[in-house]
Amino acid sequence: MLSTHDTHPAIVKRLRRAGGHLASVVHMLEQGQPCLDVAQQLHAVEKAITQAKKTLIQDHLDHCLCHMVDVNRPLPRDSLVEFRQITKYL
Repeated sequence: MLSTHDTHPAIVKRLRRAGGHLASVVHMLEQGQPCLDVAQQLHAVEKAITQAKKTLIQDHLDHCLCHMVDVNRPLPRDSLVEFRQITKYL
């Protein structure tokens, strides 16, 4: 099942940028750059990945699980299981 949402291109862009930063961190370590500079770059990579994850999960909750819910019926078991599974990654 193909699952693409409006936020996915922005998430991909953020993750590619984080990948580039991570590659530069590896290069910095190989070149013996100061630990403070390396730590700063690692922090930037971590924040970018965390933000991408948050956006992906929020998008999933908003678009994939919300359509399964009908206010007049109980929550379908499959959507409850899926909700529990994705919240492990918060």
